[in-house]
Amino acid sequence: MTSPRSTTLAELTRRHAAAHGDLPALLDGDAVVSFAALDAAACRVANALVAAGCAPGARVAYLAKDSVAAFEVLFGCAKAGAVLMGVNWRLKAPEIRYILDHGEARVLFAGAEFAEVVEAIRDELPRLEHVVWMEGPRGDDPGFAAWRDAAPDGEPGVPVDPEDVVVQMYTSGTTGLPKGVMLAHRSFFAVIREMAAVGDPWIGFGPDDVCLHTLPLFHIGGIWFDMTALEAGTPIVVTETFTAWSAIQLMQRHRVTKVCLVPAMIQMVLAEPECASADWSALDCIVYGGSPIPVPVLKRALEVFGCRFGQIYGLTETGNTAVFLRPHDHDDPESPRLAAAGRPYPGVRCKVVDEEGRELDVRETGEICLHSPANMVGYWKNPEATADTLVDGWVHTGDAGFLDEDGYVFVNDRLKDMIIYAGENVYPAEIESVLCGHPAVAEAAVIGVPDERWGEQVKAIVVLRPGESATARQILAHARTDLAAFKVPKSVDFLDALPRTPSGKIQKHVLREPYWEGRDRQVN
Repeated sequence: MTSPRSTTLAELTRRHAAAHGDLPALLDGDAVVSFAALDAAACRVANALVAAGCAPGARVAYLAKDSVAAFEVLFGCAKAGAVLMGVNWRLKAPEIRYILDHGEARVLFAGAEFAEVVEAIRDELPRLEHVVWMEGPRGDDPGFAAWRDAAPDGEPGVPVDPEDVVVQMYTSGTTGLPKGVMLAHRSFFAVIREMAAVGDPWIGFGPDDVCLHTLPLFHIGGIWFDMTALEAGTPIVVTETFTAWSAIQLMQRHRVTKVCLVPAMIQMVLAEPECASADWSALDCIVYGGSPIPVPVLKRALEVFGCRFGQIYGLTETGNTAVFLRPHDHDDPESPRLAAAGRPYPGVRCKVVDEEGRELDVRETGEICLHSPANMVGYWKNPEATADTLVDGWVHTGDAGFLDEDGYVFVNDRLKDMIIYAGENVYPAEIESVLCGHPAVAEAAVIGVPDERWGEQVKAIVVLRPGESATARQILAHARTDLAAFKVPKSVDFLDALPRTPSGKIQKHVLREPYWEGRDRQVN
């Protein structure tokens, strides 16, 4: 892999436009967007943002399905020195309002299908000055195309440094309130640069490849994979959202060579009737992450796709991937190495520490800590959480695991209570707070239980108030009013009391034990 020449996202499109502007950057249906066209559109967006009063560091939010325009907004923010906050559109209105308010969004790009949500919360966002609608004007608000095209396509001339924050991604917190992870431009180039310096090809991205956009741009896995592809000159097939049947069609039509999926997506593709008869000869590598891949799924995928597989492990706080289980580690589906997350990339260090922060020996279990050149700048307006997570350059992941003699990282459990459902991080505290808002609920505990398709499912354990009654259906209906669908528990169990430590803390490991019995790892 050649070393990245870009040091900022602002430079990425400009450099490619100058070097080979006619080459495709984005493929959308029959439309082909060249690097030159993408760069010009990004310049227009940047100039329009500057004209709207967005000084460097201003927060700009995006609440819409992914599209070519989403990439234009991303690179436009980069050129203007603004910070893009991609909002998970699966969230409910109160969750979206909190992110926009906490992030101090000055401009909001919104899709028409989210108009009801935007109008419901707009008056509660005093810092929001402009709303631009992606599909066309609404009332006094402009439509994106006209708003963009009214600005010039020259470089805005805003100085941009690799250490400047360019993306602010909101990840749920253990307290129930999302935290804004600030990522600098360097986060999208640092790990690839370290690999290139030692001749490590990673998965061999290049201009002859074609990448399918599968993970949303508000997800660190989606934006990092796509930026890595574009930096290598690889065109991206743009999709609004992932569906298995459309992914199969697009991969055949465009002869896709590289794709990033969570294991649940791989299972969905394999379950489609067209999958077995499709021509997968162009497919070179599937990168997966979010959770380990079940061995039966891997065996089936190796048989059907006949390509290389690689697993990435990291956090939003580490700028995405910090550890990689390489394709050759997947050669033997029976290998115990498949239980590992992989080994750190060149330039990335990993250690395992005990509760006092002392580094542990090989195969001793403790908290996994990662030191990456792509690590976050910190949490927006949250120095306390930053100090807890980012300690002397080391990100404390909250995952429990160990290192083996060869430096492979094994993840056994979570020190925090986070649940991973279909690649989405779900934190129990937020859900428990909503459940306890039901008048019949005295207390609630939320745990993750294994699910062969989605990795983990969200389960609620509820204690009712004396003399009160409620069914599981009623409690779940209550949860749906305030929570995004992927956070709503899939089942409810009732207990007379929750198990607690002598100090009164709920013993979630006791609640989890019956569901995880017989499994080597307490993550799925």
